[in-house]
Amino acid sequence: MSMDANYIVELLQAAKTEDATDLHICAGSLPLIRVNGKLKEIIGTEKLLPRTIDAIIEGLISDRQRKRLEEDRVLDFSFSKPGLGRYRANIYSQRGTYALAVRMLPFDIPRLESLGLPKVIERFTTKTRGLFLAAGATGSGKSTTLASLIDRINESHQYHILTIEDPIEYLHRHKLSLVTQREIGDDADSFSDALRAALREDPDVVMVGEMRDPESISIALTAAETGHLVLSTIHTIGAAKSIDRIVDAFETDQQAQIRTQLATVLEGVVSQQLLPRIDASGMVAACEVMVVTPAVRNLIREGKHYQVNSIIQTGQSQGMQLLESDLAELVNSGAVSLDEALLRAQDQQLLKQFLNRR
Repeated sequence: MSMDANYIVELLQAAKTEDATDLHICAGSLPLIRVNGKLKEIIGTEKLLPRTIDAIIEGLISDRQRKRLEEDRVLDFSFSKPGLGRYRANIYSQRGTYALAVRMLPFDIPRLESLGLPKVIERFTTKTRGLFLAAGATGSGKSTTLASLIDRINESHQYHILTIEDPIEYLHRHKLSLVTQREIGDDADSFSDALRAALREDPDVVMVGEMRDPESISIALTAAETGHLVLSTIHTIGAAKSIDRIVDAFETDQQAQIRTQLATVLEGVVSQQLLPRIDASGMVAACEVMVVTPAVRNLIREGKHYQVNSIIQTGQSQGMQLLESDLAELVNSGAVSLDEALLRAQDQQLLKQFLNRR
């Protein structure tokens, strides 16, 4: 492989050939790709030099993005390479040099039914107001889930759908709906600024890439309260912890009001993880699903979030499921290993109980 500014194209082609999800570029290391959840070296490459990485970066970002990178020492952005694909990237400073983490994004938005998620999730696309959250760690597929939900709404309703992202990941075409997409940095200064403006832009559906801070959370709750369907992501594992994260983002004297708002507007949470298949053929999703019922609303309002899992466990008739229940099904069907399931479970004893019910 040549080591000039076009080197990134060769690395991305290698990643595509291996069906990798991520590419890592760091000085002093060989280029690495993540395949089936594990990092591996790209065959035929050499250790990267800082000047090679600088040349790659120069070929990917604009002058405005370069200025932001120099100020913040970190930059999120997206880019496309014709014939290869679309990508989300993060440039960050480490040990005085820049490094890149690149996530592969498909050009086409996956069909909702292809994601292996519980069918009840489709129900949230028919809501006209309220808040739906996709929860999980980085790389768990949250953004893909939201994109597929938005695409389903786009196909089914004559709405104005507004997305606020950092950066824009999936490009939506106008179908039955008008879809406008705003990127933080280029189209707005912050999530809170974009959300505040969104309420004046006549949207029916607002997709917020991430609920990051008290201000953006508060505006998102208000938007859901005032007749909009709001979809967003949150970095937590488990439905109950998602409620905790939102409430705990606020000062103690504000938490009662936030619990009341959240109890009123929250419609559902899907918490997902991606696990490597036991036959190394790819990844499979494991999900926890909470559908908000009157009982769940009461627990949120009263601050008894610790009791939510009990309602999820007994709420199968409403489409609810605990993560441990889904993990047990994946183990019993031979899709994932027991060791992998135990690593991902929030409650290993509960997982073993589900496994023993077979």
